[in-house]
Order: sequence, then C-alpha cells, then structure tokens
Amino acid sequence: MATDYGQGYGHDDGLGCLDEARRHRLPAGLRAPFEARSWRELAYVLLGLPISVLLFVYTVTMVALGAGLLVTFLGIPLLAAGLAGSRGFGALERARARGLLGLEVADPEPPRTKQQGALARMGAGLKSGASWRSVLYALLYLPWAVFSFAVTVNFFVLGWTLMTYPVWFWLFPLYGGQDGIQLYGDEGHHIYLDNPFEITVTALVGLLFTLATPWIVRALTMVDRLLVHGLLGPTRLSARVVELESDRGVVVDTAAADLRRIERDLHDGAQARLVALAMDLGLAKEKLTEDPQAAARMVDDAHGEVKTALQELRDLARGIHPAVLTDRGLDAALSAVASRCTVPVQVEVDLPARPAPAIEGIAYFTVSELLQNISKHAQATWAAVDVWRVDNRLMLQVVDDGVGGADTSAGSGLAGLAERLDAVDGILVVDSPVGGPTRITAELPWRTV
Repeated sequence: MATDYGQGYGHDDGLGCLDEARRHRLPAGLRAPFEARSWRELAYVLLGLPISVLLFVYTVTMVALGAGLLVTFLGIPLLAAGLAGSRGFGALERARARGLLGLEVADPEPPRTKQQGALARMGAGLKSGASWRSVLYALLYLPWAVFSFAVTVNFFVLGWTLMTYPVWFWLFPLYGGQDGIQLYGDEGHHIYLDNPFEITVTALVGLLFTLATPWIVRALTMVDRLLVHGLLGPTRLSARVVELESDRGVVVDTAAADLRRIERDLHDGAQARLVALAMDLGLAKEKLTEDPQAAARMVDDAHGEVKTALQELRDLARGIHPAVLTDRGLDAALSAVASRCTVPVQVEVDLPARPAPAIEGIAYFTVSELLQNISKHAQATWAAVDVWRVDNRLMLQVVDDGVGGADTSAGSGLAGLAERLDAVDGILVVDSPVGGPTRITAELPWRTV
C-alpha cells in the first residue's frame, strides 16, 4: 500500500487571498447587514412563522385524530400516516436549513421492519423514534418561530425606519415642524425640518439597530440549528451504528484485500519458485546416473532456489505479523523495520505496557507502511519514529525531511491507511507541505489484553 508523494501538490498565486482581503476590508460589524448570509438567515426566520403554523396544525390534527380513533380500525392507519407526514415535513425542514443556514444534517434512521406488509410498515413507523421527534419538533417550533419572528421584524423595521428618519421629511414635508430649520423645496414650497440634533441622534440609533439586527437574527437561528440538528437528525446511537456498520465494511474489505495480496505473493513468488524447484529436482534425478556432475550442479541451483523461497516466505510472514512483534513488542519490531529502511531512522518507543495484540499489529503495520513510503517516494536523508501513550490513546508519529507533498487524496496509499485506522476509531493526520518536511501522526485507541 504505497503512497504517491507526488500527489497533492497545489499552486496558489495569492490572488485569491488578495480578493478575500479586499472583500473583507470593512469590519464584520459594518458589512453584516449587506452580506448574503444575513439575508438568508432573515429569510429563514420570516418563513419560519407560516411554516411552523402549517406544521403545528397538521401535526396536532393528525395525531389527535389518529389517537382519538385508536378504538376503531382507522386509528392506527391515520396515526401512521400522520407520523409519515411529519417525517416528510422534517425532510423539507432539513432542506430549508441546508439552503438558508448552510446546516448539513443527515437523514435520520428509516423505520426498520423484519416483516413485509402494510401492517408491519405501519408498526415500524409508530415505533420509530425519528417520527416522534418530528412531532415534538412541530410542537416546539411554533412558539419559538413566533418569538423569533416578532423580535426580528421589530428590530429590522425599527432599525431601517429610524435610520431613514431624515428622508421622511423630504417625502412628507407636511409633517415637518414649523419651528425647525426652513428649507426651500421645488416651486417655492417651504419644508420645515425638526431639530437637526434630534434627526442625527435618531438616525444614529437606527443605524445601531440596523447593524445589530443581523447578529440578533444569527443568535436566534442558532436555536433553530439546535432544533433541526437535535430533533430532525439522527441520534448519536443511530449515527454510531451507521459508523460501526461502515467500519465493519472497511474491515471486511481490508481483510479481503490482505488475503488477495497474500495469495498473489504466494502464487507469484514462493509457489512459482517451488514449482521450478520441483522441476529442477526431477531433472537432476534423471541425470543422476547419466551425468552426476550436471545433476550436482542442478541440485546446487535448487538449493539456492530453496533459500530464496524461504526468504520470500519469511518476508511475507513478517509483513503479516512478524514473530519479533509477538515475542518482544513494538520497540524491537519497529527497530527491525527501521533497519531495512533506505535512510537512517531513529526509533523511540515509550510505552508503560504492551497494548492489545490487534492494536499492536495495526501500529506496526502503520509505521511499516509509512517507512516504506519514505524509502520509495520521500527522497529523504533521515527519518524518525516516535511512539507514546497519552491517556487512552496510542500515538504514532513518523517524520522525514523529504520533498513533502504527501496527501490523503482518494486513491493514494495514505487514504487506505486512514480508512484502516478509522475502522478501529483511529485517526491519521498528515502535515506535508510541498518541499517538506513531512510529519504524519496516527492515533489509536489504547487497549490492553
């Protein structure tokens, strides 16, 4: 599983950073009323009131009607249909939050049933926690939507009205005071303005309200985010189940890939050599009486083939799980791997005890793959391997002074290594700028026998 260190090179001429700096030349507090995000959040709050009313009316009607008719055969179908509709509205709310708030919420777990038929599906819908969380969302969202709508509209209207206060005297001159400042309008009409100090202060207060409104709306939408994420998304348990199912698939795929690799290595390496060895020994046996010297040379060649085949089998076994790892632990096993690297490698293992064999094997495999990448791609002059424990995590770090550019992009060996670690709740972090150095850190859960 070799990593292509040539992948992942990027080019940045700095123009994007300059454009970003120019675009954000104004402070965040001044540009907030004009940002697209603020208007999307405002639209979300304004749409929330009619949508919440619709959700509340539908949910209360369907749930109450279905619950009231449970004594008849119509109650269960109506209640199941109401819960299914609530789940549908939940999907629309997740889409609205995704489009206007940029909130990505995964779909909740679907109703699961082991049996076929309409009754089984209705029963699964009635027992689905996601359906009842959608009902709870509809009940809680209405009062919150009313509150957030009222606050938002009041701040928005008040801010813009006060900020444009001087303009009203130009648009409606009849409402101007007679003891203010006299201005001359078109065609000789007299326009009277109130005290300039009052106008200025009023406009400044309106400006403050206008600048504060986006931040108030943003704070209100944080509650909406919590509601959508907590009630319309998957629970932690279901998300963990999905993650474990995905990890199980990764483990199965990794094991299958390892078996294919072992089979290929045996077929192309040791098995081919043993077949050739058998043929050579057969020919030597035939020539033993006719040409003993030729037979002796063939036996010598076969002896060399046996040594080569044995070395290939040792290398293959060492790649699976070396004996030194079982007998002496990570320190000795990683030192043996480092000795075969093409660059000098400093190994430091500081562990209070030996981890579980499975974790130990994955740690050995990870370091072995990373050192193999350094030998093949990094063009380094030195490398270092550090292994230590922090709380309940086993930490691995491999550093080299090579050309850098290592990346976990799809298709690279590092991506497969990251998937292997993720299958056991591990993490792989790659810090490899172009030009080096490369620092790859892996975390594994600490478990003992």
